[in-house]
Amino acid sequence: MTPARETVTGPDLVVVSLEPWDDVWRRNQHLVAGLLRVHPTARVLFVEPVADPLHALTRAAWPRPGRGLRPAPDLEGVGSRRLWLLEPTKLLPRRVAPHGDERRAAVVVRAARRLGLTLPVLWVNDPYGATLARVSGWPTLYDVTDDWTAATRGPAESRRVAESDRYLVEHAAAVTVCSPTLAARKADARSVVLVTNGVDVERYRRPAARPADLPPGATAVYVGTLHADRLDVGLCEDTARALDGVGSLVLVGPVSLERPDVERLRRAGVTVLGARPFDQVPAYLQHADALVVPHVVDDFTDSLDPLKLYEYRAVGRPVVSTPVAGFRDTADPRVAVASPEGFAAAVRDALAEPSRGPAAPLDEDSGTDPEPIPTWVRQVALMSDVVEAVRRPAPTPR
Repeated sequence: MTPARETVTGPDLVVVSLEPWDDVWRRNQHLVAGLLRVHPTARVLFVEPVADPLHALTRAAWPRPGRGLRPAPDLEGVGSRRLWLLEPTKLLPRRVAPHGDERRAAVVVRAARRLGLTLPVLWVNDPYGATLARVSGWPTLYDVTDDWTAATRGPAESRRVAESDRYLVEHAAAVTVCSPTLAARKADARSVVLVTNGVDVERYRRPAARPADLPPGATAVYVGTLHADRLDVGLCEDTARALDGVGSLVLVGPVSLERPDVERLRRAGVTVLGARPFDQVPAYLQHADALVVPHVVDDFTDSLDPLKLYEYRAVGRPVVSTPVAGFRDTADPRVAVASPEGFAAAVRDALAEPSRGPAAPLDEDSGTDPEPIPTWVRQVALMSDVVEAVRRPAPTPR
C-alpha cells in the first residue's frame, strides 16, 4: 500500500476531520480537493472520525473496526495516491481506556511516516486533534467550523472539548474560522482568519433532471445533515402537518438523528430521503418549490456558516429560514426569515405561490445580485495562503 517515492515540494497535510471522506461533500473535502489541484505536488493524509464498534452496538448498528490506511478514490484533476484516508478504531470507551486519544495519535503519526510525510502541516478541524498536535509537534492550523464548546453535551465531554479547543487556540500557528460569529468569539484569545464556506456556482446552476424520489406535487426541501444539534425536529413535524394538502417537507442528507426522532418525522408526514452524493444535490435544490432551514436557534447554531446558504442562493429558489446565522444576515431578497412560531405558515405560504418554473438565479454580472456568492475557488486560495504561512512562517525580526 505504500506509494512510490517522489520528489515532493508540498505542502503536505494531515487533516483531522469531523466528517469522513465520502460522497456527501462538506467544507473539508471541497477545500482539500481544491488545494490538491492548486498544488500539483502536495499530498494529504485525511484522518476520518474513529470507528467505534461498541458505540455502534448501543445504537443497534452493525459494529465494525476502522478501515485503516487506504488510498482515496480518484479525484478529477488530482493524480492517483496523492490523497490517503485513515479511519482509526476506538476499541474501548475513555472511562476504561483513558489514554485512547494518545494511542490513536500515535497511529496517525505512524501512518504519516509510512507515507513519507516527514513534516506536514497539521490541519485540525476536530477539537480532539489537540492530542495529535501535542504528540506530533507538527506546525498546526486550527480550522474552527463549529463552536462545540456551546453544544449541549454531558459535563465530562464538555470539559474535554473546552480544554482541547483552548489548547488549539493558544498553540496553533494559525486559526481560521468559517463565520463572523466565531471570529468574534475567538478574538479575545488571538487573531484569526475568516474563511467562509462557498459553492461551485456553475455546477449548481447547470440544469438537472428532477430526481425520481422527490414526492409528487409541491415540495419544501432541506439539504444537510440531520442532526439534533442543528435540526429542530419538532418544528419539522409542525411544518409537515401544516403542509398537508399543499405539499411535502423533504429532508435530504445523512441521518444522524436517534431512531425515535426519525420515526416521529415520518409519522408527521416528513419524507426522509437520507444521504445523496454531492453531484446529485443540485437537482434536489433546483426542483424544490421552496428551500427551507428549520434549524434550532441557539448559541451553537449561531456560530455556524451554513454551507446550504451558498448552495440555496446559487440555485435561486425561494428560501424560508429560522433566524439563524447567515440566513438572517443575507441581503438576498429570495430569503425570508421567520420565527419558529411563524415558520410553518411561512413555508405553507411559499408553496402556495405559483410555481416559478426552473431555477432563476439573479444575474451577478448585471449587478442585480446584491451579494455575490463566495466560490470554492476563492476560498481555496484563501486557505492556501494560510497553509503556506503555517508551513513557512515569516522570520522573527531581530
